[in-house]
Amino acid sequence: MTDESSLPIPLPALLRHARHTYGAAMRAALAASGYDDIPGNGLYVIGALALGEAPLAQIIRELRVSKQAAGQLVDALVLRGYLDRQVDPADRRRLTVTLTERGRAAAATQIAARVAIDAELAARMGAEKIRHARDVLAALIDIGHGAEGDSG
Repeated sequence: MTDESSLPIPLPALLRHARHTYGAAMRAALAASGYDDIPGNGLYVIGALALGEAPLAQIIRELRVSKQAAGQLVDALVLRGYLDRQVDPADRRRLTVTLTERGRAAAATQIAARVAIDAELAARMGAEKIRHARDVLAALIDIGHGAEGDSG
């Protein structure tokens, strides 16, 4: 019989708690800077738009929420001054969503909080272990993308 207290903590639990470390640091930094009204998934949207590597539609797909929930999230971010929504001049049927000055400032605050956690983690673990952790997480993401392709 195996003693459950000697079993390693399951990786999904570790990932959840690690994600919370980043989220809590970002939320605290944002609140201290006056950005305490960002809805739950708003951090992800603002952060992803700040990186500029993905269109909003892809960012929303990655959230895995309904179109209604996504629309409500974008509406809230627009109303709170983080996003600007305009008709695309090249295609009047489309809307473009960009970060406002407030959104860019919130993103910078969020990034600074992430960088601080990254620095503390690197100081504790070293660059090589961080590289290995990134490799493991990237492989886990690839596995997930493969599973999504299998079911679709």
